[in-house]
Amino acid sequence: MSTAPRTATSDPDVRDPAVLLLVEDDEGDAFLVRELLTEAAPEIAITTVATMAEAEAQAPRADCALLDLGLPDSSGLEGLVRLRRAAPETPVVVLTGLADAHLGIAAVRAGAHDYLSKGGVDGERLARAIRYAIARGRAERSERALLEAQIHAQENARLERGLLPTALVRDAGTRLIAGYRPGRRRAVLGGDFYDAVELDDGTLHVAIGDVCGHGADEAALGVCLRIAWRALTLAQRPAPEVLRTMDRLLVHERHRPDLFTTFALLAVAPDRRSVDVWLAGHPPPVLIGEPGGARELAVDRVHLPLGLVDDQRWEPRTIPLPERWTLLLYTDGLIEGRAGDGPARLGVDGLTAAVDALGGAARATAAGDELLAALIDHVEERNGGPHADDVAAVLVSSSAR
Repeated sequence: MSTAPRTATSDPDVRDPAVLLLVEDDEGDAFLVRELLTEAAPEIAITTVATMAEAEAQAPRADCALLDLGLPDSSGLEGLVRLRRAAPETPVVVLTGLADAHLGIAAVRAGAHDYLSKGGVDGERLARAIRYAIARGRAERSERALLEAQIHAQENARLERGLLPTALVRDAGTRLIAGYRPGRRRAVLGGDFYDAVELDDGTLHVAIGDVCGHGADEAALGVCLRIAWRALTLAQRPAPEVLRTMDRLLVHERHRPDLFTTFALLAVAPDRRSVDVWLAGHPPPVLIGEPGGARELAVDRVHLPLGLVDDQRWEPRTIPLPERWTLLLYTDGLIEGRAGDGPARLGVDGLTAAVDALGGAARATAAGDELLAALIDHVEERNGGPHADDVAAVLVSSSAR
């Protein structure tokens, strides 16, 4: 190993503070490496270990490992394989007394970033190999992180399409507008979902639900429940049977025994003058379009959320509707944000006041999409920013046939 003194190079390599794990059992060789790098790479801090067992324990915390292939507890490429297995993200430069080109190629194939011979390396070359290995390691981690983020975004997009479908509504006199706004945890998809199906007899079924929790598992469960609801509704199964089946499905598919789902189901009569409502721990819809302003539907029977008890008796509440009406269905993220400065929550009263202030019935029928977007913007502004929870909302507008 050459010991000719060198000055620090001015090459624009890795200059950030870095930790080098020197895996070398020969104290003389370890001393020479430290001396060379003190001159050529003073920004690199060196930690020295003499065995592979020590190296395996410390390598995950190092920016680079400089590995001798002849150690008391490992020899040849076995040590490299063990070190890569223990710290797959830590780049490894092999520095050995074996000047064997074939071994060097094998080492690179086994995952080493470089292969150097002790007899033919000086401080500048050694420092550059370490800096390049660190830079490549950081670039590889950045690429992996970007790829993982892209895959995560694609998975979220697929789940979101499953949670937020295109409604199956044919009636030209019925307008349905849906909106979704992720909460502050924008990288983590929630389990809010909605759907709408119009049957051949003209009955309009609208559903909205919220799986408690956030993450891919909760989102996937929401997709499962929504698809089950749509399939059973299209098969024209009675609503109580649909709800019992969804409850059983949730219990069998959930990944935690305490996971539950709030759910609201509406069946609007073909003449659009009445609606049957089933609520499973979910906030009642808001009726827009009556004298006196927006108000919450008076549903006197709210069942427990899906997944909490067996064999609930699912009884609807039938509510008459005016000739022209709009119903707002939403998940609780819309009302759980702050109402302004202080701890007070917006609540249903704040929500209905916001609907009236933004134009209420007139805007709901003429520009429902604008009303929904303005409403979500308004409650976020009152909250001082995006809500912690996701927000899903559906506006359904119609006039009597």
